[in-house]
Amino acid sequence: MNYFEIQNDSLIFRADGETLMISPWGPDSLRVRARMMDDIGDDSAALLPPPPSVPEIVIHDREASITNGKIRAVIQASQGFVRYGLLSFYNQDGKLLLQERAYPCARQFKAIPGGSYKLKASFAPVPGEKLYGMGQYQQEIMDLKGCSLDLWHHNTQTSVPFYISSAGYGFLWHNPAIGEVHFSSNVTQWVAESTRQLDYWITAGDTPAQIEERYASVTGTAPMMPEYGLGFWQCKLRYYDQEQVLSIAREYKKRNIPIDVIIIDYYHWPRCGDWRFDNEYFPDPAGMVKELKEMGIETMVSVWPQVDWRSENYEEMKQQGLLVKNNLGLNIQMLFHGNNVFTDVTNPRARDYVWDKIKKNYASYGIKAFWLDEAEPEFSVYDFENYSYHAGQALEVSNIYPREFSRMFYEGQMAMGQTDIVNLVRCAWVGSQRYAALTWSGDIMSTYEDFRKQICAGIHMGIAGIPWWNSDIGGFHDGWVEEPDFQELLIRWFQYGTFCPVMRIHGSRQPHDQVINKAGEVREWTGAPNEVWTFGEENSAILVKFIRIREMMRDYTRSLMQETHEKGSPVIRALFYEFPEDKICWDITDAYMYGPDILVAPICHEKAVSRQVYLPAGASWTHAGTGKVYEGGASYEIEAPIDTLPIFLRDGRQDYLIGQI
Repeated sequence: MNYFEIQNDSLIFRADGETLMISPWGPDSLRVRARMMDDIGDDSAALLPPPPSVPEIVIHDREASITNGKIRAVIQASQGFVRYGLLSFYNQDGKLLLQERAYPCARQFKAIPGGSYKLKASFAPVPGEKLYGMGQYQQEIMDLKGCSLDLWHHNTQTSVPFYISSAGYGFLWHNPAIGEVHFSSNVTQWVAESTRQLDYWITAGDTPAQIEERYASVTGTAPMMPEYGLGFWQCKLRYYDQEQVLSIAREYKKRNIPIDVIIIDYYHWPRCGDWRFDNEYFPDPAGMVKELKEMGIETMVSVWPQVDWRSENYEEMKQQGLLVKNNLGLNIQMLFHGNNVFTDVTNPRARDYVWDKIKKNYASYGIKAFWLDEAEPEFSVYDFENYSYHAGQALEVSNIYPREFSRMFYEGQMAMGQTDIVNLVRCAWVGSQRYAALTWSGDIMSTYEDFRKQICAGIHMGIAGIPWWNSDIGGFHDGWVEEPDFQELLIRWFQYGTFCPVMRIHGSRQPHDQVINKAGEVREWTGAPNEVWTFGEENSAILVKFIRIREMMRDYTRSLMQETHEKGSPVIRALFYEFPEDKICWDITDAYMYGPDILVAPICHEKAVSRQVYLPAGASWTHAGTGKVYEGGASYEIEAPIDTLPIFLRDGRQDYLIGQI
């Protein structure tokens, strides 16, 4: 019986209606695809075409293998009366990395009327392994082993289904379908609610950095971060008129406080889907942008994908089929200041249509940076089975939406000749990094618990291949500017934000003020002031100090962005990324590396003025505040009054920071 064949550079297995294909896909990596009652599809949700390779394929009667560099896959055809096609993966030393779970079925296709399947893919647990990556989930957990995760997006949750294992491999679930994954003690199980075929990618590597670089080689790297992305960004919910924006910028310049970007938040437009400034509040946007540029400040504006029924563009977009479609019921997908539906950004014609509006109404004024909010998209009701995209049913493809939203802007900007691109976006998927996507962690609460969760989230996002990431400094919801407890939290978060890929303050600060236009219509309210001088002179001095520290690190941060662009390296890194041989580093949840040289230990508990800091073995560590040198491989209690935090310099590198923090 002939179970196996070679097709070009791939190994094929066929049995009982299933076709399984294993292909070399980048150095030390394999792509696995399986389809029931059909040939393998060549489409790719995220993986880029691989370079040519010549794998070693060996076929026996009931077993075959394919080897590509450091990884080898073995297929066991059958055992007794049971059809297996069981897959096992080994590294170059013959170590078993991952194996499908044999019973009851490793690849389970449950037919759905219409031609798709509910898919379950099951793998045997790897004893003792630790898992990291998978995107952004609001939890204070580093090792994901034992977690169950939803594979879909919502505000504050970003699913990017790639992880690194401490066992020496990386795994990408290459499927944009709505689903879930269970990293249980008895099984790792991936579920896609509706899909046409199984598709995943696996790589072997000797270090986390090597695995990450292999992943980046097949999914892409971020472009070079623009110079204006390296400094401080000012934002709040919301600067509602032109004079407010300019007065804030002028005050920063008057106080000689460095600032690179000022952000104009949502509802600066008349209706969602108009994609233009409201003339009542922004009578001269071109003049506003010009004055800001003369001050050395870039303007970023919020753009939502929603289209209000009352928008000047709604009827045309509906007629042209440029909107996400409800399969059943009234065509309303979000209720917020009116009935809204979402632009179908998976449709190239929709991307062209909206970009033409953006180009005319924003880019023509010199605006080169955009805030892509609501990017999940944020359906009021997440009944994915009720939505259809140009790219397919939402159950099958919905997770690509935020990436295609970023793509719309990036490709439009590139077509205009712009090369210094960074766009802030509330969500991402595999490949978003290629489109200059700077994700942020969404509308989180202003609490220490949420602060701690962001430390984990940022590390996981970097591992998942999204290196440009940040959070709202101070949190988004329920920060009262006059309360001392909030001011303390803001300072501690601000210190942490100094050592993030982008340093951006934002928040819906309390108390709020109502905004009513000349026609008597209630508009979106504006929050309390959120500038660095808002929180009292003593606090302001600390905040400005850290803005200046950020400026001092500009050359270093630029070098990190260059490494990210070239290799796909995270900007903020788990300690184990730099020190994989130190087993303690694999369990640290509240400290990280800002690039290879700077260890950051945020103060992330209320009223704390000291903390334990573990310094990895294999280096000496210089305290950036005092200049004292500590040996690695031990924990130390480090003092941290409100105006500082524990920062350590690896082997004394970046010594210009000594005495500054």
